[in-house]
Amino acid sequence: MIADNLLKIEQEIQDSCALVHRDPKEVTLIAVTKSVDSATAEKLIKSGIKNCAENRVDKLLQKKQDLLKYPDVKWHLIGNLQRRKVKLIINEIDCFHALDSLKLAEEIQKRVNQSLDCFVEVNVSGEESKHGISPEELLPFVESLAALTKINIVGLMTMAPKDASVQQIRKVFRTLKELRDLVQMKKFSHAPCTELSMGMSQDFQLAIEEGATFIRVGTALFKDEEEQ
Repeated sequence: MIADNLLKIEQEIQDSCALVHRDPKEVTLIAVTKSVDSATAEKLIKSGIKNCAENRVDKLLQKKQDLLKYPDVKWHLIGNLQRRKVKLIINEIDCFHALDSLKLAEEIQKRVNQSLDCFVEVNVSGEESKHGISPEELLPFVESLAALTKINIVGLMTMAPKDASVQQIRKVFRTLKELRDLVQMKKFSHAPCTELSMGMSQDFQLAIEEGATFIRVGTALFKDEEEQ
C-alpha cells in the first residue's frame, strides 16, 4: 500500500509541476513519519524515499537509531525545538525547518558541529496557534543571524490554515514566496534563501503550483497503514 501511495503522490507532483511548467526535480518530497512506527517508515525507505521528517526530538532520535542501516536517508526536524533539547538533536539532523528565534539560533550555533541547513519559520497566516516569526520581522531576523557562522538559511517555511479556502491557501504560499524573494535580493552570504518548505498532505499540490521546493507529506503516504 505504501508503494502505491508513493507512486500516486509522485504522479501528483508531476501533474502539479506540469500545470505551471516546472521541473519535478525541483520538488523534494519529505516523508513525515510521525504517525507510524520505524518498520512502516522502513517500507517507505525501501520504496525509494530519501528524506524523512519528525516533529519531535525523541521520535526522530528513535527512528534514526532504528534505521541506521540506511545512511543515505536525510533526517529533517520540522517541529518546534526547545532550546534545552538542542544539544540532543542538532548533530543528528540534516536540516531544521522551524527556526524562529535568535536565542534558539544562538543555542544551535553553540552546539552544532558543522554548518546546518535551516529554514526560517514564518507565520504568514498570523494564527496565534502557530509558531514562527511575523512577515514584518523576517528581514531584521535574518540580518541578526549574520554572525552565526554555522547556520545556513536555505529558505523559508510556513503552514497554511487547515480549513482555509483554496484562495486563502494560495495567498499564504504566494506570500511566503514573495518574502523568500525579498531575502534573496539582499544577497546575504549566510542566507542564500533559495528554498520554500510549504505544503502538506492536504495542500501540497497548491504549494507546488505556488513555488514549493520541499513538501512535507505524511497522511497521504501512510493512510492505509494508519487505518490497519
